[in-house]
Amino acid sequence: MLGKKLGVDLGTINTLIWEAGQIVLQEPSLVALAAEEDMRRIPVIEIGQPVREMLGKVDSEDIQIVRPLQNGVIADYEVTEAMLSYYLGKVTGRVRLFKPTVMMSVPYGVTSVERRAVYEAALAAGAREVFTIPEPLAAAIGAGLPIATPAGDMVVNIGGGITEAAVLSMNAIVRAESGRVGGLKLDDAIIQYVRRKFQLSIGQPTAEAVKIQVGAAVPLPTPLAMDIQGRDSRTGLPRSERITTGEVVEALQEPLGQIAAVVKNVLAATPPELASDIIDRGVILTGGGAMLRGIEQYLTTQASVPVYRSENPMIAVASGAGRALEDPALQRRIAQG
Repeated sequence: MLGKKLGVDLGTINTLIWEAGQIVLQEPSLVALAAEEDMRRIPVIEIGQPVREMLGKVDSEDIQIVRPLQNGVIADYEVTEAMLSYYLGKVTGRVRLFKPTVMMSVPYGVTSVERRAVYEAALAAGAREVFTIPEPLAAAIGAGLPIATPAGDMVVNIGGGITEAAVLSMNAIVRAESGRVGGLKLDDAIIQYVRRKFQLSIGQPTAEAVKIQVGAAVPLPTPLAMDIQGRDSRTGLPRSERITTGEVVEALQEPLGQIAAVVKNVLAATPPELASDIIDRGVILTGGGAMLRGIEQYLTTQASVPVYRSENPMIAVASGAGRALEDPALQRRIAQG
């Protein structure tokens, strides 16, 4: 009763922590490490937003920038533990009289080893008790879907490293599928397109800026444009180019097609009665990828069912995990750990 109850979305790109009805932390899932010979300790230089500002600007021989999570699961356990410990400390304070209880989101279909890694990393980072919840279920709760009813609801969570689609009923996942495509794959597609079309090399931060500022999944009535700076692939000198929304739409067709395939595969495997509910209610989009302009229209056309963006797609998983932790009956029904 005395410790904090936290919902944690431990994502490939961002880590979000929810407490008592609000997001109390949103930081990049990035860690900067010093290149040291002493491998007995983790030579952490910075964690979070300061590291994001270093991307593409530091010598990789001196400072290594690490994403400790890949495709939604832990790729580097010790670095993940250090990052999570730092973030929990920011929320709970360095002097913890009462350790927090946390609900950690994990991708649907992770192995028991991958789930255990999340569980143990949270314990080692300072949690008193740890539960895990599948991300699609947390996203549905955070989006406010009435998943406790017998009717079918469908959620598509487009994260940084993974896209998950799930049909839910009676607080349980009935059908689900995931694909290793998300925000980073969209950024990579922009990087490759700019290299092919303009012979210009750009980094991931620039590609992300293009996606956010002028990107779209479908052509816009009023196209946007922005100038980008990079290195000329032929001369090696700095150069600028102008990129438009139409060009970004063209660049993103392959990864968007992979996201649509995940959605269609789940719909094809859904029992007919639940499928009719989804046609009536529509599909709800969550995750950072749901912020891409026109992605609802794109997926509506591809999947032949209405698709809507949730009210706060970025925070749906974290808030859903936190709300599940605060509901004892729901916690007993869905929590694993």
